[in-house]
Amino acid sequence: MDGRILVIGARGGVGRHVVEQLVAAGRRVRGSVRKLAAGDSADVVVADLTKPDTLRGALDGVSAVFLYAPTEGAAGFVGAAKAAGVEHVVLLSSGSVLLPAAVGNLIAEEHRAVERELAESGLRWTPIRPLVLANNALNWAGSVRDERVVRLVHADAVTAPVHERDIAAVAVAALLGGGEHVSELLTGPELLSQERQVELIGEAVGADVRIEELPPDQARARFGGSAAFDAVLEFIAAARAGGSPATATAERVLGRPPASFAEWVDDHVDEFR
Repeated sequence: MDGRILVIGARGGVGRHVVEQLVAAGRRVRGSVRKLAAGDSADVVVADLTKPDTLRGALDGVSAVFLYAPTEGAAGFVGAAKAAGVEHVVLLSSGSVLLPAAVGNLIAEEHRAVERELAESGLRWTPIRPLVLANNALNWAGSVRDERVVRLVHADAVTAPVHERDIAAVAVAALLGGGEHVSELLTGPELLSQERQVELIGEAVGADVRIEELPPDQARARFGGSAAFDAVLEFIAAARAGGSPATATAERVLGRPPASFAEWVDDHVDEFR
């Protein structure tokens, strides 16, 4: 399979690395975005998963697709991909679909639904299943910059955040036909408490960053009590109870250790200053 690869969400935290790594591997890449910006190349096109008509041109001549699991539009994508003769879809799903404790969790169930859609589509597809993205820590950036504080529920909850560049590398391995373990639970290399993650950010910016522990009810009141927020709180509570493991998937697929959370912080330190 040597046709063009479409990266849907080419400006996303993972998608932009998928584009860069595919180009570095010598593959022909087309990126899709919802709105063009100044400086976009001819290889960037507009496409919206909720508007299947916009997918026709994006998928023309494409043999493989990198796709973020969409909260809506999966059925329209499947129809457009089949009509275009796409041979392989690599889906950025969630490791939560592999966790028995996450059955019933809103976020996990949304990803399971997209996986079912692709499984029943007749398309060849491969899921990538990162559990905790290091990029989630960017949610703390504003309060770190402005107040030198991070407000947390269960600061002692332990996870193994994975760098978006490593997620992309596993996706690229799948797109290029390799990686026997690409669909296994994907994490970073080490388990760290949320408290330790905040400490590492503080060390990188050269400042004491205080943690303000919030009970779940106060967190809902402060940040909004949506169903998605409650699903995140469920994950954090499970992580506190040991339900967020570290795995060797990245090293098995990539043949090297994945980046540590400290390395991720170094890559993003300016966003916390």
